[in-house]
Amino acid sequence: MLGRTYKITLKVTAFVVTLFFSCKNNFKEVQNIGILSSEPLTIAENINTKYTDTSGLKSILKSPKMLNYSNREFAYYEFPDGVDLIIFDDNKNQSHVIADYAIVYDETDLIDLRGNVVLDTHNRDTLFAEQLYYDQERQWLFTNKPVKFRTRDQLIDGHGFDSDRNFNKARVLEVSGVVFLSE
Repeated sequence: MLGRTYKITLKVTAFVVTLFFSCKNNFKEVQNIGILSSEPLTIAENINTKYTDTSGLKSILKSPKMLNYSNREFAYYEFPDGVDLIIFDDNKNQSHVIADYAIVYDETDLIDLRGNVVLDTHNRDTLFAEQLYYDQERQWLFTNKPVKFRTRDQLIDGHGFDSDRNFNKARVLEVSGVVFLSE
């Protein structure tokens, strides 16, 4: 009797082991279905996203449409119909950035604003550029593309821009021309 029980146990064990090794974890494949079809994971309309940290509200991003590609290896959110970004400084003053298109990279907290980018600061200065980045974590704006920056008394052309969110350290890089404006 012991021999027969042993043979049955051996057969059941062999079957279970075979079944166990023949099954594979398909979770990664299921996760990648959206990647293979190159479609967004979700599509949202009328977005109003607030970015905060321990000291409070830092920015608000509004857009008529968002495509969620968080299923990608380097997750991002695309805003094909443009954005309106409101940036708050230390005194809660608001500066606005509008752009025709934007991408927010999830891992780096970087917003890539493109196409007819216009930044109106709370100081009433205006930046015009084709591309501008906003680093949400460091609260810094920058570009290495051509810009026009209008202050109260100057119109500055250059190739690049760099500024903190308070616009205390705003500067045009590689200045190619300055026009002094009369008031």
